[in-house]
Amino acid sequence: MNENLLTVNEPARTVPVRLETDVLVVGGGPSGITAALAAAEDGLNVTLIDSRSFLGGNMTIGLPILGFLGQKGNQIIKGIPQKFIDRLATQDAASEHRPCPLHMSLTLVEQEAVKNTALDMLTEAGVNVLLYVFFADVVMDGDKLRGVVIESKSGREAILAKTVIDCSGDADVAFKAGVPCEQGNETGGAQPPTLMFCLAGVDTDKLRMSIAQEPRTYLTDFIPAEYFGQNHQFIVVGMRNLMQQAREAGFDLPVERTILITGLRKGEVWVNMTRINGVDGTNPSSLSHGEIEGRRQVVEIQKYLTAYVPGFENAYFAKMAPFLGIRETRRIVGQYVMTKEDILSCGRFEDAVAVASYPLDIHHPQGGGCTLEWCGDCYDIPYRSLVPQKVENLLVAGRCISTTHEAMSAIRVMAPCMAMGEAAGRAAKIAVRAGVAPSQIDVKQLQEELLATGAYLRPAPVQEMQEA
Repeated sequence: MNENLLTVNEPARTVPVRLETDVLVVGGGPSGITAALAAAEDGLNVTLIDSRSFLGGNMTIGLPILGFLGQKGNQIIKGIPQKFIDRLATQDAASEHRPCPLHMSLTLVEQEAVKNTALDMLTEAGVNVLLYVFFADVVMDGDKLRGVVIESKSGREAILAKTVIDCSGDADVAFKAGVPCEQGNETGGAQPPTLMFCLAGVDTDKLRMSIAQEPRTYLTDFIPAEYFGQNHQFIVVGMRNLMQQAREAGFDLPVERTILITGLRKGEVWVNMTRINGVDGTNPSSLSHGEIEGRRQVVEIQKYLTAYVPGFENAYFAKMAPFLGIRETRRIVGQYVMTKEDILSCGRFEDAVAVASYPLDIHHPQGGGCTLEWCGDCYDIPYRSLVPQKVENLLVAGRCISTTHEAMSAIRVMAPCMAMGEAAGRAAKIAVRAGVAPSQIDVKQLQEELLATGAYLRPAPVQEMQEA
């Protein structure tokens, strides 16, 4: 039965206002955490809401943070994102930023420590954190966003705010507010999600030395064999020949490449090999199918690893990510739409508020393949791509900013999302202090504040020539 054929009439109701705040951040992932910290820095009343019992978003599913370093090896994400990593490092819960031939850089983090550290830093900053609440709707006054409606065990309530930052990853607030949004490629196909899982008892030294000493047997994509001889913690991408052998033996594997990421704890390896094509990350039925199919795939992948990949002979299942890793859902149409050409040409913008270097990384909506393209250096993310069309008092940060399908594949990883969050939080603070909409702030003032507080923006080309 088509569920869209049935409707019910919901009676009008009076919704109580739970609280009023200066800045409301919707979503407690990488961009939301940094947005709230930035907005609260000089004492504004800031609230962050999330539907889960913890904060951290994709930092809690077993992935390393990609993108702190640029393609030339320099650090391009600093400021509050770096402070967060520094705080984790004091607990031995984060690695240094490690250059990677394929992903530019890896920063390993301990998932449970991320949850605690995020809460610690936000509460210390005076941010009002409200968990276990679902964003449900918006409160509009013409084209101005006045707040949101939430649902929880307490029922339906409103939160009013002078500025709202949508860090939902799915443009939930923007979509409900009437901001034009796009989803997927030209035919609607989106990058498929992955359900991460962790195996323990892995002999990671045996794995890395097998690759270093027998590179033709354990072929890796783009990553030279000597990399594994030098690094005790690493990422493996490739081993297509082993996977072919497994397929010929009857294994059903959903991807073309073996993707393994060592954890911070000895013997732990996170596996990025499930792939559930056709999942719509904005549809609960589709997400439920994704969870069921992802867990089915995990069983087969674990069997493949223990049978074919050196070091996994005695590996055992340790834990599963708490939710699907979604790569792509909605993207807003903002004042500027970033394109593939902006990425590959190392685009510069006068209103740059963050710098990224991660390549175009498109996991194909069909099949198990992936395409990567590098620009050779880094590129700017303009403020206008965080500012939606048609709706005032709203900013967007994270993977759902204004980009094309192709450009989104580059800016979607966590370090750039954290940098965008900081920019959005500081912009919201400036807007509230000045009594203007975020679309009307002085971007030069925002850039000066970002630089003054430790963020990285590229100097003008003339300055670069003089420095060279």
